Amino acid sequence: MLTGLRRLGLEVKSLDRARGFYEGRLGLTRAGSDGRERVCYRVGSGDATPTALLLRRPTDRPRGGVHTHYAFSTTAAAYSQWRRRLADLDPVEFSFGSSDSLYVYDPDGNCVEIGSVDASTAGESVAPPDADESAPPLTGIFEVVLEVMNLPRAEARYRRLGFEVIDRGSERHRVRLDGPVALELWEPQLGIADARGGLHVDLAFLTPNPDAAVEAGGPWPSDPEAVDGGVRVVDDDGHVLTFLRA
Repeated sequence: MLTGLRRLGLEVKSLDRARGFYEGRLGLTRAGSDGRERVCYRVGSGDATPTALLLRRPTDRPRGGVHTHYAFSTTAAAYSQWRRRLADLDPVEFSFGSSDSLYVYDPDGNCVEIGSVDASTAGESVAPPDADESAPPLTGIFEVVLEVMNLPRAEARYRRLGFEVIDRGSERHRVRLDGPVALELWEPQLGIADARGGLHVDLAFLTPNPDAAVEAGGPWPSDPEAVDGGVRVVDDDGHVLTFLRA
C-alpha cells in the first residue's frame, strides 16, 4: 500500500544554526529553500527514490516534528568515518549485533542516529557531488520514532496501513513496525541516548492510491485534506501523514 518514505519534516528555530549542523556536520546538500522559513535536503542513493528531509521554522502548518528520534543509514565502511567525524559531539554508541549505531543531537534537540545497516553500497562513495567531500555517505532514512499515548490504538492504525510488527519492548511500552520505513511507536519514555519519540511528526509516504490509504488507515479524528499530489491526515497523536501518489 505504502511504497516509500517521501518526506520527514523537522521543526527548527534557527535555519542558520540547523544548516550548520546538517550541511557542515552531516554534509547534506541543499535541494531547495525559501531563504527564511524552510530548507530541504535529499537523502538517498542508487535507484531508490530519495527522502526529503525538510526543516521548517514553526510559522505555519504542518510545523514539523519536535524532539524527533530518527535514523540515517550508512555503510559499514563509512560508519567508522562517522565515528571519527562526530567524535567531538560525544556520540552514544550501541551495537545491535549485526549493525552498530551512533547517536548525536542536532541544535533543536532531535536525536539523530547513524546506523551501519546498508550493505548494498559498501565501498562506494554515494555522497552528492556538491556535498562536503570529507563527509562519509548517508544512504537513506531507515527509522523514525513516534510518541503515542495509546499504543494498541496507534499500532492498529499503522498495521491497517500495511506496517508489520517485528519487535516489542519487553519492559517498556513500545513496538517496532516494518514498512517503507521502520516506525517505532513509543508511549512516553527515554530510549538509547535519552532519545524521545517525536511529537507532531510530519511524514509523507508514496502510494499508488492516496484515497485508498486514507480509507485503510481510518477513521481519523478530523477530515482528510486534499494537498498537491495527494491527501493529508492527522492521527490521534497529532502526527501529520501525507499520502502522495507514486
